[in-house]
Amino acid sequence: MAKNGSAHDGSDGDSAAARRAPAGAAVLREDKTAAIRAAVFEELAAVGFARMSIEGIARRAGVGKTAVYRRWRSKLHLVLDVVSAVAAAGLPSPDTGSLRGDVRMLLEVAARALRHPMASQIIPDLLAEAARSPELAGALKTALHDSQQGVAAAMVARAVERGEIPAGVDAGLALDLLTGPLYWRLVVVRDDLPGGYLDELAAAVAGALGGR
Repeated sequence: MAKNGSAHDGSDGDSAAARRAPAGAAVLREDKTAAIRAAVFEELAAVGFARMSIEGIARRAGVGKTAVYRRWRSKLHLVLDVVSAVAAAGLPSPDTGSLRGDVRMLLEVAARALRHPMASQIIPDLLAEAARSPELAGALKTALHDSQQGVAAAMVARAVERGEIPAGVDAGLALDLLTGPLYWRLVVVRDDLPGGYLDELAAAVAGALGGR
């Protein structure tokens, strides 16, 4: 009887595990996670952080609220995760053979990102919300500055090695010169870029950094 009982217990355990597996798999499904992350961007662009809700995100993603809460415990943590993912993507690290070429490529990538309708709506809203949320402020600093600092430092280091600029150029200043004018024109003023603007800006940035 003990043998039969053991077999019976093992069978019940296997059956229970089998019954639980689909539910666990559904919680961890990457397509649902991706849909939720995409819905966060859409919801932020549509209603802003203050009015954004887990219910709205779930509805837009086509999932239940439980699917969202099993991954993130609040909308703040969800946004922090999405912002961190953007930070991880970062800017490319171009190596065109010249400082001006590297600057021009980075300006093109940044301009394309800032031209996106969602970015022009989401970034100012999140920056305003960051004034009230230290956690969000820290995540945005990482996404919008710290993660790009290494790219700027590498670009400056290569230019120094090529003898294009003197040693000691501040990578932080390079990053400010790269992104500041574009953010001002595309996000703050919301004006389009005239023809040749990126070429002129690339020349101006390289010149400001001491490029020959």
